[in-house]
Amino acid sequence: MRSASGVLNLLTQLRRLSTKMSKSSVYVTRPDVDASGLDLLRKSCDVSTWREALPVPREELLRQVVGKDALYCALTDKIDAAVLDAAGPQLKCVSTISVGYEHIDVAECKKRGIRVGFTPDVLTDATAELTVALLLATNRRLLEANKEVYNGGWKSWSPMWMCGQGLKGSRVGLLGFGRIGQEIAARVFAFKPSQITYTTRTARPQEASKINAIHVDFEEMLRESDFIIVCCALTPETKEIFGTEAFAKMKPNCIFINTARGGVVDQKALYDALRTKRIQAAGLDVTTPEPLPLADPLLQLDNVVILPHIGSADIETRKEMSRITARNILAALAGEKMEAEVNK
Repeated sequence: MRSASGVLNLLTQLRRLSTKMSKSSVYVTRPDVDASGLDLLRKSCDVSTWREALPVPREELLRQVVGKDALYCALTDKIDAAVLDAAGPQLKCVSTISVGYEHIDVAECKKRGIRVGFTPDVLTDATAELTVALLLATNRRLLEANKEVYNGGWKSWSPMWMCGQGLKGSRVGLLGFGRIGQEIAARVFAFKPSQITYTTRTARPQEASKINAIHVDFEEMLRESDFIIVCCALTPETKEIFGTEAFAKMKPNCIFINTARGGVVDQKALYDALRTKRIQAAGLDVTTPEPLPLADPLLQLDNVVILPHIGSADIETRKEMSRITARNILAALAGEKMEAEVNK
């Protein structure tokens, strides 16, 4: 006969075994996300990750997702029917560490009862800050000027050398006026433009009234803006909305800024507009593809500033994005309300 302590030890071991056997399994496609999110998952899940700080190869993803209950992914991962098939019918959740989710076949996920999480809101301020930084770097020609310091081009002070176009008294147009667009506009307002306009399907007079912004149609924004800032989602309606025709309608002094998605722009049309000085300059935090190949002609131009998609690259923002992605997964696995779920 077992002693009371022996029975207690046996029960403890059985509970541990039961817990281990019932743990949900999660595959994480990026090992370089902030550890705080992974630590949350590891408390109650078996977590496996891709080993390199680069996008997981397609074949590796298809192998590793087999049998998993949840997938923690990034913009660099294409999550389509093939991945869902490979995972199996027990897959309950796909959660991406991004505000964008065009890399996920949401319709296919919903059809299979797989919930999809994302990370909106938390990166709003960081992206707005980066957009204004990119705008200033472009219109004041900061990267061009910096190069001249190092290559000997800086000979002396000169009245008109490296002059750029100021924001004060200018007309600034935004395509998109959601959370990020509104925060960008609020920051730009401090530079005293003569007018801020925005183009959306639905006017937002209450939000716009805070900065005296006015709603205009796309054609007017193209014709009248000295600066155009893209902060809209990539949808079938906005895909390559900035093409040859759109650039032809812009002012020759127009400066074009895109921190939304590369697919909103026909990149060849943008290159032609910049090369021929049809528009003055461009600042891009997003391109197609990403990363941009070193041989891409855009990289040969002096009137474009290109960043490697760092809109949300604020330390605390990225940490919280990691935690939200994890909390979305934990909620979905528990059958609870997710912190941020794609509902479409």
